[in-house]
Amino acid sequence: MMSMLKTMRKHGVTLAVFAAFATGLTAVVNALTEPTIAHQAALQQKTLLDQVLPPTLYDNEMQSECYIVTDSMLGNTLPHRLYLARKSNEPIAAAVESTAPDGYSGAIQLLVGADFEGNVLGVRVTAHHETPGLGDKIDLRLSDWITRFSGQRVENESDPRWAVKKEGGMFDQFTGATITPRAVVKEVKQTALYLMKNQQQIAKLPRCQEAG
Repeated sequence: MMSMLKTMRKHGVTLAVFAAFATGLTAVVNALTEPTIAHQAALQQKTLLDQVLPPTLYDNEMQSECYIVTDSMLGNTLPHRLYLARKSNEPIAAAVESTAPDGYSGAIQLLVGADFEGNVLGVRVTAHHETPGLGDKIDLRLSDWITRFSGQRVENESDPRWAVKKEGGMFDQFTGATITPRAVVKEVKQTALYLMKNQQQIAKLPRCQEAG
């Protein structure tokens, strides 16, 4: 009986030592890889921002000037990030996260680049659940449809051109799928209008670092 208890204690100590070693090794690996992961994430983010706001338009480090926006014009009242672009320290445009809530298969996440006069500079879909072969043509990997927003201008809230062609607008719908492009067009328009109306309020928004 005593021999069995000694054996169990020995195995218990061995397991405890192994667990401590494994935990320590995991912590070391995480500490070593975390900067690399963060760097890669920053590069991917910069690449995406460059697709919606041409780098030649601004001279600040836009990723560092990030604000948190909570406004229903961006599709819901959840926090969205806004990256401000400046030229010679003057705000000239922004890249804004927004949500098209009424996609065919749920919310569609967008990144919209626009100036403060209604000019859309670029749009990308960052996440969606649209039907493969139909609504997923909003994805740049499958179609260039999303690039049609670049260079378009929103005149005002009632601008009739901001609709799919089936409804008298200037944007193509997809064969068998009108709901998806309609949702994206509507939200890109709303995001551009948000920037037109709120340029002066941006500097008063909480910074991304402050919001955690």
